[in-house]
Amino acid sequence: MPLGSLAGHLSVVLGRPVIDQTGSDEQYDFELQYTPEVPVDAHAEPAPAQTDRGDIFSALAELGLRLEPKKGPVSVYVVEKIEKPAEN
Repeated sequence: MPLGSLAGHLSVVLGRPVIDQTGSDEQYDFELQYTPEVPVDAHAEPAPAQTDRGDIFSALAELGLRLEPKKGPVSVYVVEKIEKPAEN
């Protein structure tokens, strides 16, 4: 996959925008192994820890990639009004 597709996947995983600024449009074949940081539900049993894997940032570093926090423009949708549909 191209790195732009990886950035899209990382946006979903991290819950925030990730923008590819590598300038590369080449295709890559790689595997990321990391322990996901999942919010713990107060009523659910915690998942067993996988200590053999690092976090996603360490996995990316193994590929020679890094994430840098930056401020920039993002697309935002604003819902100004919402109504229930009229009964027929």
